[in-house]
Amino acid sequence: MNKVAILGVFVADTAYRADRMPRMGETILGNSFALGPGGKGSNQAVACARVGAETHMITRLGVDDFAGMARSTWAEAGVIGHVIDTPDSYTGAAYIFVEEASGDNAIIISPGAAALITAADIEANRDVIEGADVFITQLEQPMDAAMRGLQIARAAGVTTILNPAPAAELPEGMLALCDYVTPNETETAEITGIPVETEADAARAAEALKAAGVGTPIITLGERGVYLHSHGIVPAFNAGPVVETTGAGDAFNGGFAAALARGETPQAAVRIGCATAGISVTRPGTAPSMPSWDEVAALLG
Repeated sequence: MNKVAILGVFVADTAYRADRMPRMGETILGNSFALGPGGKGSNQAVACARVGAETHMITRLGVDDFAGMARSTWAEAGVIGHVIDTPDSYTGAAYIFVEEASGDNAIIISPGAAALITAADIEANRDVIEGADVFITQLEQPMDAAMRGLQIARAAGVTTILNPAPAAELPEGMLALCDYVTPNETETAEITGIPVETEADAARAAEALKAAGVGTPIITLGERGVYLHSHGIVPAFNAGPVVETTGAGDAFNGGFAAALARGETPQAAVRIGCATAGISVTRPGTAPSMPSWDEVAALLG
């Protein structure tokens, strides 16, 4: 055990920090700028590898400098890339606004070559998925590719995780292919129609996801922690002052997937995911904020 396959997107993050978001038509001065690696799938792969899983990343990249950034990021973290080079497109990029005082963020993603991932690409990497203990995908690449990945994993008996982000309308039957789903409050409301403000709301929404065929619904609740179906809220970890929340959800998913892959119970895996996220928010950036297993283990105590 201990192998995770991830279908997802790499984008180069262009992060701007300022006191507030500019209004339409307005120009304001920012406090800082940073360029770094991002994309939900890639961030999750980095988190997963850093906490000890053998991690495989399936994606498309352009043939450009940002593709070089992706490959070097994965090499440093120990991620094994399964890349379809796409010279007619470009490696994706993201605009990230970070509010200086709170660390809260707003994001625009242009996935570039990754938007061209097809179900045929997933078939070409069938052996990677079938050979994994856990398969995880998100919704930044085309929906039919995510659906095919889940179908292949489910047929092979691989544990399946869907992180339904960004929020989107899901195809019929997708949730029934998922052993776990990991939406945040906004995504949960989009899928279930149930706004999530309290633990009781989370419980009702989780029941709705369960009724739609999900094995174990999980709802991430930011600084409150995570709601685990039939268990309740698993508290977040306070690892220090919050610097940036951008990669927190990806840190959780990567840590959670790695823990499941090595045979942890869902409750233990959620705690590991929460600890991974708790450390990540104390650092700037997305992939660069992901902690090592030694750091996570120390926080777990």
